Amino acid sequence: MTRPDPRKTAALSAALSGAVDLGALKARADAARQRGTSPPPSAASGAAGSDAGPSPWVLDVTEATFQSVVERSLEIPVVVELTASWSPEAGQLSPVLERAARAGGGTWLLARVDLDASPRIGQVFGVQSVPTVVAIAGGQPLDAFAGPLPEAEFGQWITRLLDALRDRLPGIRAAEANRGAQPDGEPVAEPEDPRFAAAEDAFEQGDFAAAEAAYEAILAAEPANADAKAALAQVRFTARAEAVPSDAIAKADANPDDVDAQLAAADLELATNDVEQAFKRLVDTVRRVFGDDRDKVREHLVGLFELFPPDDERVAKARRNLASALY
Repeated sequence: MTRPDPRKTAALSAALSGAVDLGALKARADAARQRGTSPPPSAASGAAGSDAGPSPWVLDVTEATFQSVVERSLEIPVVVELTASWSPEAGQLSPVLERAARAGGGTWLLARVDLDASPRIGQVFGVQSVPTVVAIAGGQPLDAFAGPLPEAEFGQWITRLLDALRDRLPGIRAAEANRGAQPDGEPVAEPEDPRFAAAEDAFEQGDFAAAEAAYEAILAAEPANADAKAALAQVRFTARAEAVPSDAIAKADANPDDVDAQLAAADLELATNDVEQAFKRLVDTVRRVFGDDRDKVREHLVGLFELFPPDDERVAKARRNLASALY
């Protein structure tokens, strides 16, 4: 699924200024999880001079392909190695990281970035020295270190990371269960759920009504299916957002008392990764209107919250602001 999805968006989008489309991140990751597999790596490679052959757990990443790295971080941790060919310290660290990634068997992914070729990724992370290593999980940077690290110390670092994330990222346990099932630890694909596959195919074809009906059927049979609930919310939002005209924000700004215009503008802002502005627009509208209009805006905003994980800081902030506006 490749259409804009606000869930898990924008940890790095502003700094990358469009080089990475994080808007589609959660949609694709949800599809992969529903199918029971992780998204395939976009380009695999080993370290220069490695005689072990390519590994699916070691990628060379550019600004153009960095989106796929953030997508993968919804399933397994991604360790981003920010490096440069001229740095001897980077040359010392790279083999350590690659060996560890191969040994990890898919419990985490090593993404190598050449800062000479992709300087904006370095700017995103505020790199001060080379090499710098940043761990990403759930689309967010969690931990980092700079400079070479002995193999044993890196092993302790990645073990702590996996232990902290094992209950949050489903791909870790799946990779651990499948480790050794294929060469280089590549996990075996589990059978896909045909119900989700049909819904996803309809979504990809732009048949939102069919996708919505498919997810509703899953929920009718399994009311507690969290994946179906999240996917249904995504389908409904995407169908609505794609119908919003491109000048919706300008119209809303020109007509602050037009409730429908504010709702449409917020959808467009969310679909283009301006998450905090979308939330602010609707909270401000709640402050200005009353009665049924206020309920309409509140319900719309709460529906947008459901597109995000419950621990998203932007959602928590907007919830507090909404409570203040209401009471």
